[in-house]
Amino acid sequence: MSAATQLSPYLLLVLVGFLPNEIWRALGLVLARGLNEKSEIVMWSRAVATAILAGVIAKLILFPSGFVGVRRSLLAGVAVAEAVLILGGYLSGH
Repeated sequence: MSAATQLSPYLLLVLVGFLPNEIWRALGLVLARGLNEKSEIVMWSRAVATAILAGVIAKLILFPSGFVGVRRSLLAGVAVAEAVLILGGYLSGH
């Protein structure tokens, strides 16, 4: 086998998987450069992003993909994640 044939899956992975994501990340960095970190829209965006991430993590913990005995529920995952965030905020004094 030639080296080009062996490297073609990796090249395809970089071209299709990595570069499209990096373009949007770079564009986000350029556009967000002048934003005030204390503005309401930035704080709201950060809160939404944190809630989504917490919901996904809670869903992965509570309803792992290999466990079929419990019906998967995005609403339950988001609700538990929100409860954890609210409790964490309350306990930290924010």
